[in-house]
Amino acid sequence: MTKENTPASNLAPIVLFAYNRPDHTKQTIEALQKNELASESELFIYSDEAKNDDVRNSVDEVREYIDGVTSIVNEYGKIIVLEDDLVTSPYFLKFMNDGLEFYENEEKVWHISGWNYPIETDGLDDVFLYRLMNCWGWATWANRWQHFEKDIDKTMSEFTKSDIDRFNLDGAENFWGQVVSNKEKKINTWAIFWYAIIFKQNGLCLNPTQTLVENVGHDGSGVHCGENESYKSNLSTNKHISFECDTIENRVALNRIQHFYQSQKKSFTTRVINKLARITIGKNIIK
Repeated sequence: MTKENTPASNLAPIVLFAYNRPDHTKQTIEALQKNELASESELFIYSDEAKNDDVRNSVDEVREYIDGVTSIVNEYGKIIVLEDDLVTSPYFLKFMNDGLEFYENEEKVWHISGWNYPIETDGLDDVFLYRLMNCWGWATWANRWQHFEKDIDKTMSEFTKSDIDRFNLDGAENFWGQVVSNKEKKINTWAIFWYAIIFKQNGLCLNPTQTLVENVGHDGSGVHCGENESYKSNLSTNKHISFECDTIENRVALNRIQHFYQSQKKSFTTRVINKLARITIGKNIIK
């Protein structure tokens, strides 16, 4: 089944969280305006005042984000969420609204992402389901979000060693380290706990095979992002996306995403080795 049109009266509200990056915000809004359903959608913008980078302000920022999502999703029953460093495909809103309608009554699906990794698409359908939650342009329903809580101690007590391995995509990446870093107050984030809730409920997340979102915040301007081009891929221009897929984790997509993370580790190691080699050579030249 392919969704062609979502009634305007049934469109999900869009919430945009804007920070102190006017150039990024402009790109995000201009791309959103080009979306097919933009003129028919309600947009709520939460804009934070300039803040110092201290712990108190970090706590406030996360609380405001969670409260903003909760307020809107409870009123409308569903929500589409963006931040100010995300540039969307013209068909992003259509994809998100169609996905929300298609999977509304499928209890296994908890979250819809508009972004996907730059993986090989051969052999994959238009969409796939798997365990990991991505929050670079996402959507959900009120009856799923009602389970959200950021309770670090409870989360850590409920995860077994086996859970942690699966949570880390079978060892491909250390997502659990974000939970630990929150516990140690090194970071203050919300998204890893939404992933943890979905994971413990055996929920699945819907992803497009080809991304409809580009994160332009990986230029060093973001709070948690350095400069990194490895997450970029071409935005999808596919207007007619089929949402039919098996309601189980797609092992092919999972394996390719695991390979992506493993290749990133190898790439990082290679860069470190090359840098150390250059330093050594430089010292020898100086001698």
